[in-house]
Amino acid sequence: MQWQTCVLLLCVTAILADDEWREVKTSQGVVRGRKHPTEDIYTFYNIPYATAPVGVDKFKAPLPPPMWLEPYDAIDKSVICPQAIAFPGFVPKTSVTKENCLIANVYVPNTNKKNLSVAVYVHGGAFIVGYGDALKYTHLMDTKDMIIVTFNYRVGVHGFLCLGTEDAPGNAGMKDQVALLRWVQKNIASFGGNPDDVTILGYSAGSASVDLLMLSKSAEGLFHRVVPESGGNLAAFSIQRDPLEIAKTYAKKLHFSDVDDIHSLGHFYKTTSLEVLLSDAFLDRTDSTFMFSPCVERDIGLETFLTESPLSILKGGNYTKLPVLYGFANMEGLLRIDLFDIWIHKMNTKFSDFLPADLQFESEQEREEVANKIKMFYFGDKPVSEENILGYVNFFSDIIFTYPMLWATKLHVEAGNNQIYLYEYSFVDEDVPVVPHTDVQGANHCAQSMAIADGKNFTHLDESLATPEYQTMKKIMREIWHNFIKTGKPVPDGSSLPPWAPAGADRSPHMLLGQKIELRGVLLEERTRFWDDIYQRYYREPVPPSPASHFEL
Repeated sequence: MQWQTCVLLLCVTAILADDEWREVKTSQGVVRGRKHPTEDIYTFYNIPYATAPVGVDKFKAPLPPPMWLEPYDAIDKSVICPQAIAFPGFVPKTSVTKENCLIANVYVPNTNKKNLSVAVYVHGGAFIVGYGDALKYTHLMDTKDMIIVTFNYRVGVHGFLCLGTEDAPGNAGMKDQVALLRWVQKNIASFGGNPDDVTILGYSAGSASVDLLMLSKSAEGLFHRVVPESGGNLAAFSIQRDPLEIAKTYAKKLHFSDVDDIHSLGHFYKTTSLEVLLSDAFLDRTDSTFMFSPCVERDIGLETFLTESPLSILKGGNYTKLPVLYGFANMEGLLRIDLFDIWIHKMNTKFSDFLPADLQFESEQEREEVANKIKMFYFGDKPVSEENILGYVNFFSDIIFTYPMLWATKLHVEAGNNQIYLYEYSFVDEDVPVVPHTDVQGANHCAQSMAIADGKNFTHLDESLATPEYQTMKKIMREIWHNFIKTGKPVPDGSSLPPWAPAGADRSPHMLLGQKIELRGVLLEERTRFWDDIYQRYYREPVPPSPASHFEL
């Protein structure tokens, strides 16, 4: 009897062990994922989807991923790409920084169903920081009908130095993203996913990324729906205006002087350690950029991500029109609230220093005149102060996030895309602090992304600690996002939510996602009309690295 009991225990242990792990055959070899400790899903962490070149080749496009003969244990090793220390506590203490950091994390529901929808999330972080699993989305999978993929891409100088040379052609970080999407196309069916049903989503810089991916010929056909959450391809921070000048400026800051010789400049960047190159997070720049970001590339015969400006592509309409769920929070400018006390004096002394980098003027006099006009619009004839701090919030909301996305909405529709679903997220509850010096609450930068992600907030606190009102809102937001991922419509027929029509060129209608969920008319009409006039007159197109600087090549 005893030996029978032992055999039975061994069999049960074997079954449990089989249930604990799941093996998937990929193009690189077999990967072994593990059952999630609390959710009914399997997790496959740390899968190399490409190889990041290292050393002097660190700014080049990604290389093919490694292959293996023995099963690869896809466990979480907390790998992140090299980056500046921007936000204390943002990166886990257990994280491991590696130059070759291009790994994907695949979350698969515990189901035998095939051809599941695929949601690929691109992390944010101003193109200077971040990592794939900064936010998690397992509750989007509660219906067991989708797979979620997160991943790392190179950031900061590492990902976005753009010299227009073979060694630093530009957009390495965006080419990482394209490589990930190609990996998904090649491998996701093995996990049970449908490569013909892929939605790309992103928050902040990830939002700008998916908006740019929609315009890139290199990414065409790799996805089928797009969800940018608070960040657009026309934003000043999304595209370097003059990447060569930016590279020179930063090199001089790092005490390198021979910046006008492209070979010397390239040698400096290739041979300087990433620790030194990534020592600055550029968070306190007043021109609404963070220095290094995607660029318009110089065509040097290698595969490119972008050789034309986003504005030019949108106006020309030469891109694939896809369903887009497009929007932002109502007080995105709270992203800059921590700098308010520091910037008040500077804004009152020379407001023109705070104009976004994508504006240009024929003279300093014209620049000051426009700056005064903008200051008057947001602050009246009073100095920037605690009394008009909401004007400060609205100003940064508009120049960094809301206006670029609303401008793009108009251009998308004019180019023939009748599937742009526009929203503003404004939900607040008792946990949301008031804006300093006011009794007003507002939804901060990417608040809608936090509502969709797991946990109470960005720190992944237990969701049960959230107020009942916020828990209800999270369910509604996840339902809307789930609908869009599955159908291309945020509110399909038969839904209990209010009907949601696509936006027209006038940025109407839009869905208010707040204490009430209701369809409204034109979004931010007065503020958008104001900026339409400014940008029609003074917009500064981004340029590729100048060929004149590369005559020796």
